[in-house]
Amino acid sequence: MTAMRSRLIALAALVAVSAPQLGGQAPKRVNFVSCPIVQDTATVPCWLSAYEGQEYYLGIQTDISADFDPPYLGHQVLVEGVVSDEPRICGGVVLKPVVVSPLPELDQSCSVIRPAVPQFTVPFAPRPPGPSGGRLAFDPPPSSSVDLKPPYGARSFELFYDFDMLVMGRHSGMLTEIFNYAQKVPGARLRVAAGRGSTKLSNGKVLTERPGIAKARAEEIVELFQGAGVSKSAMQLIWRDDPESADGVDDWRSRRVTVRVEP
Repeated sequence: MTAMRSRLIALAALVAVSAPQLGGQAPKRVNFVSCPIVQDTATVPCWLSAYEGQEYYLGIQTDISADFDPPYLGHQVLVEGVVSDEPRICGGVVLKPVVVSPLPELDQSCSVIRPAVPQFTVPFAPRPPGPSGGRLAFDPPPSSSVDLKPPYGARSFELFYDFDMLVMGRHSGMLTEIFNYAQKVPGARLRVAAGRGSTKLSNGKVLTERPGIAKARAEEIVELFQGAGVSKSAMQLIWRDDPESADGVDDWRSRRVTVRVEP
């Protein structure tokens, strides 16, 4: 009986330790629209944005090889992120991961640039003069997921968009990857499917992309591949003008085009 009781106590202790991990609180997310703020530093500028009296750190200004695509001054920005417990950067609460999407409409009030101050530092070493060691705009990503050996089967690729926007410079690597893969597939056909996104903001409002954006994205992708030499007859366009439903969790994924390459 004593041995059985000991095993039960040990099991109860294990459950108590594991429970917070299995049923812990969901990460705090913030989705909001606000003006971006540039905080200069001795190395590179930080990008911040404020919501309900709190400033959030979005990322730093670097080059095209970086993962973070900074917003623009003169435009509000849609911020979709998860609050991190990392130390503040440039005075802002760190969002990680975070997706920022500049909104197309001009807003001249979004023009705040703060001078560098000693207490805000960013551990960033500027690259030396000469060619960048980072990825070039039209180079495929270094960790390409494309099959390296035949046979080349059907494969899907996803491009994610800024709110209400079409193709941007950062898409060039993925477009090159899709084209190169299609060249390896005998008689390849491309199925281009575009969606219209929506995002549920933290204040409960839903921000929805403009009607027609899905069709415009699908047609643009086809035009780009046509220009690269892919026959229009080898491509199928599909778009959905009804916006996808939003729940505030990774809604940015609804702003996408999926290109499926099939033999």
